[in-house]
Amino acid sequence: MLVTLTRQKFEQVIPRIATAEQYKYYWGKSTDFLKRLLISVVAVLGVLLLRVFLGAGFSTILFGAGLIGGLYWFWGPVYWTSLRNLEYRRYPYAGFFRGRILDIFLTEELISTEETVNQIGELVLIENRERRLNLEIGDETGFVTTIQVPLRKEHKAIAIGQVAEMVLLSNSPDLSNIDRVTDLYIPSRSLWVSDYPFLRKDMFVDVSRRLGREAESDRNRPKKKSRSKRRYVD
Repeated sequence: MLVTLTRQKFEQVIPRIATAEQYKYYWGKSTDFLKRLLISVVAVLGVLLLRVFLGAGFSTILFGAGLIGGLYWFWGPVYWTSLRNLEYRRYPYAGFFRGRILDIFLTEELISTEETVNQIGELVLIENRERRLNLEIGDETGFVTTIQVPLRKEHKAIAIGQVAEMVLLSNSPDLSNIDRVTDLYIPSRSLWVSDYPFLRKDMFVDVSRRLGREAESDRNRPKKKSRSKRRYVD
């Protein structure tokens, strides 16, 4: 099932400003925080040096620049989240997709490489690999897509045949060509499968339940001959 989302609903589901989960994602580990903190310290030192060279005439401007730079450790995640959200929000058309899990398989992906020296002085290339979960999702129309995410313990609850939902993004008004997909939701397990949490979960679940009620109502309603009609969620 694929139901077109209005632009208003699409922008609610994929927000412009970072959600708490998106902010947490870009907050990262302690090493990521230390990197941002180092940038903040360097920015403040740079502003102080400029004040020495430029004099007191630029104090207001330099104070503002120092404040912004000094707080990079805090607002950096918001900035990077907004850029990533904008990457998806630029697509003009979106649809709510409900299908099923057709296949599940694991792979090992190369995520980074680093050079080091062993005990005898030889240069050694170390490959850092990560186990990834791959889910093949499809529906009765023949549409099939595969998503890949880092493997987590909670993924043990996933099984072939489970209903899976997501948002599909496209440059085509009829959604005939799908360019991007978002994180995956498995309603029977209340489980989200993703690397980066693009969706605002409460809004997406609201759409999911609403369409579920409509589908149940359609099944109980006496069948009548009628023209096919594109559905929209607003």
